[in-house]
Amino acid sequence: MRVIGLTGSVGMGKSATAAIFRDFGIPVHDSDRAVHDIYAGPKGAPILEAFPAAAGSSGIDRNRLANIVLADPAAIKRLEELVHPLVSAHRKAFLDRARLTGARYAVCDVPLLFETGLDQDMDIILVVSAPFAVQKARVLQRPGMTPGKFDVILSKQMPDEEKRRRAHLVVDTSNGFDDARRQIDRFLRAFV
Repeated sequence: MRVIGLTGSVGMGKSATAAIFRDFGIPVHDSDRAVHDIYAGPKGAPILEAFPAAAGSSGIDRNRLANIVLADPAAIKRLEELVHPLVSAHRKAFLDRARLTGARYAVCDVPLLFETGLDQDMDIILVVSAPFAVQKARVLQRPGMTPGKFDVILSKQMPDEEKRRRAHLVVDTSNGFDDARRQIDRFLRAFV
């Protein structure tokens, strides 16, 4: 089975692009969804123990946690030390299931693919991208997002230009997702 690493900076359209792959019948592991599941379930206990002020009504409140860690590099490092192994185990179980079902390809949607070194585990790297103005407008429409939070998030991510340089394929989402679907269809015909 060949594994496609799907990544891109915040607001570039990774989730919508992952949905396109699902529409084409390719299994997709969503790292953000895995984190949500961990935060809402019993596996989030060590995170709550380390960051008790992040407790919410149904597990870990992501916004509270973000407010705690975003300005504190040591807290971010601690959170990553707790979360990354849990997400890796979740992804490994997903890939094992995909192999057992006979899937020829699987997508791993990983926002920090390059930053965490997971690009080395992928057969093909696909980066979604859009011009900065489009990215910024998309991100600032999100609930609870501020220009300051956006800047902090960007500072933690590899620049878009470098991601595009390291990709096997770049999908430009600035012309809408119908256009992105056509790009992915061409990719699947050529690569897959």
